[in-house]
Amino acid sequence: MKLLRKLLFPFAVVYGVITTIRNFLFDVGILKSYSFSMPIIAVGNLSVGGTGKTPQIEYLIRLLLSKYRVATLSRGYKRQSKGFLLADSSVNAAILGDEPFQFFQKFPAIQVAVDADRKNGIEQLLSQKKSPEIILLDDAYQHRKVKAGFYMLLTAYGDIYANDYLLPTGNLRESRSGAERAAIVVVTKCPKNLSASEQIRIKNQLNLVENQQLYFTFIDYEDSVYSKETKLKLADLGKESKLLLAGIAKPASFFEHLKAEDDECLTFPDHHHFSESEIGAIQKQAKGRKIITTEKDYVRLKDSILSEQLYYLPIRSSFISNEKEFDQTILDYVGTSSRNR
Repeated sequence: MKLLRKLLFPFAVVYGVITTIRNFLFDVGILKSYSFSMPIIAVGNLSVGGTGKTPQIEYLIRLLLSKYRVATLSRGYKRQSKGFLLADSSVNAAILGDEPFQFFQKFPAIQVAVDADRKNGIEQLLSQKKSPEIILLDDAYQHRKVKAGFYMLLTAYGDIYANDYLLPTGNLRESRSGAERAAIVVVTKCPKNLSASEQIRIKNQLNLVENQQLYFTFIDYEDSVYSKETKLKLADLGKESKLLLAGIAKPASFFEHLKAEDDECLTFPDHHHFSESEIGAIQKQAKGRKIITTEKDYVRLKDSILSEQLYYLPIRSSFISNEKEFDQTILDYVGTSSRNR
């Protein structure tokens, strides 16, 4: 695969030229970007998937929920619906998309919407009777048609964009210079004990522009797993054999955190739509054992025949340091933008 990607380098050059021209046309105003008077935070990445956008969006929701009417707007990747859709009791993961449905289930007090056209999605949200006071754009870093007031760029530890290349040779959606649009860069999925010297080394690699802020976060796993009706402490499972299932972009850390000696690991593509035959095969492979999956996969599988043996492990994004500084930066932006309306 690595050899094939190297052979595709000429296509990466062409792709780079196209994305650079596109960004230039937006920067100089030939292609129109639409701004809104309300605070809008775009969270995204330069690379294709696996940077931890969902826990970062959830962190922002928790930070803002008690002070503002919050909405999330996603594309709704691989959803079985079209156009603008505002989540209500009639939706499920297939209709809304797995990540937006996860937001909807965890945070019933917020508005959760999907629309591939982010401009239209924002306009539809603002037309609601109780319109949001802050909109979080999920995976919208390259959606230049909307000019967000605040950009947050995520890059995963061990796979930072400074060491990557453009598609199809690497995994970058646009040139590394696109990082300059971000007010905040967050290095996600770090080891909890990441040293200060390693943080400095990464900062030097990223070569941030003036006034950009840099933070380091890690995935914080809960000590329990959950089903529809049950909560189980991981410690109480001991060495009990389990089937671990993940349909996310980079599942290695999930498996490493949970795996005991007799566990089996089962991997599916990111945002995978599970067919009935696949679900039947999973049940057969589990052989009556508990199935532990990610929260994102759980929302797609919880109403299937696996429900009685299916559990999920919640995660959170936690800061290695300077969490209060990060929070204040976000609150200052939202507060100032809200007063400007």
